[in-house]
Amino acid sequence: MAAPLDDKTRSIVKACVPALEAHGLDITQEMYKRLLADPEIRDLFNMSHQKDGEQPKALALAVLAYARNIDTLGNLGGMVERITQKHVGLNILPEHYPFVGKALLGAIEHVLGDAATPEIMEAWAKAYWFLADVLIGREKQIYEEHEAAPGGWVGWRSFRVRSVKQESSIIRSFELTPTDGKPVMKHLPGQYLSFKLEIPEHGSQRRNYSISSAPSSDHYRISVRKEDGGVVSSWFHDAVREETELQVSAPAGDFVYDSANEQKTVFLSAGIGLTPFISAVDALSADEKKNIRFIHGAHAADTNAFGADIQKLAGSGVLLADIFFSAGVPSDATNASNVRYHAGRITNDWLTTQIDPGAVYRLCGPDAFMRDMVDTLKTAGVPVANIRYEFFGSAADAELLAAV
Repeated sequence: MAAPLDDKTRSIVKACVPALEAHGLDITQEMYKRLLADPEIRDLFNMSHQKDGEQPKALALAVLAYARNIDTLGNLGGMVERITQKHVGLNILPEHYPFVGKALLGAIEHVLGDAATPEIMEAWAKAYWFLADVLIGREKQIYEEHEAAPGGWVGWRSFRVRSVKQESSIIRSFELTPTDGKPVMKHLPGQYLSFKLEIPEHGSQRRNYSISSAPSSDHYRISVRKEDGGVVSSWFHDAVREETELQVSAPAGDFVYDSANEQKTVFLSAGIGLTPFISAVDALSADEKKNIRFIHGAHAADTNAFGADIQKLAGSGVLLADIFFSAGVPSDATNASNVRYHAGRITNDWLTTQIDPGAVYRLCGPDAFMRDMVDTLKTAGVPVANIRYEFFGSAADAELLAAV
């Protein structure tokens, strides 16, 4: 366990909060510029988050949150767990931390200039390595859990695409089995797989995709939306076929659905955000008598994935579903047993009429959608502890990051 930070160090870090508020993004942009100059380190990152600026912004918010909470680090437990899970998925190791520390401290000194006194730099070095030790310790625990789990593994494991299915005009599912023919570790609904990919003309890429199948010791399934200009998603749709081999790390992520401890759950999603929820509901049966609402927003029938699956689950009594189509309800969609179709988007006014303060609300979708829904739920009296959500990107939204 990392030794606690001394009072002087914590005082100096707290005093830097105004500087981080003003220059935090400049610091993290400079840090990544330095860090990504090393090809071996660069290959550990999702470079799309560098191009759109999400990763530097997310890190700037995380560093600011660390400085603000340096006296009450327990407030950052959720953020720390999320970071360690991401790191384990990407196979980040203790030997990578010195590179990050050197780049971060160098960036602080570069951006702050004369204001970065030796005393300030010493405090930030101590603060960085304190947090690094916390992350390394937790990551070691997770790696050990993966190695000990039936079917578990550490590092990259070779998988083969067993089948490909077109779920909608823009979403395709890929069923994966290990090439060694051995069992796989059963994932927890809500977890994701991380991939190490070599994309022609784009080199090494890293991506995370939510597991969209029920827990199994035999296979995993991911469902990928083809994004406009998306290097990896386009490659999956255009080039990945049955028998394609992929390098995969063990299931990770803390956005886990615990059916035993959630008697009432509302799954609230938009677009591709439904994938972790499909994994959860596929694992349930009507005789479990769970109180589940499934609320999902899609654009149109041709982009609505897993519609038939949801209708079947609703018909068997597993859940009650409300499906929204922003382009209008398709002509062949009629309300069925436990399924209601709506025209338009999921609105704050409508959601307010559906509030159950005792339910756990699980959200996944675009950041703007989650921000609107979180605000509505909080205003309607849902306890913050009952509002949980998953980030598909880098959690670069300040409001969302502050609520986790």
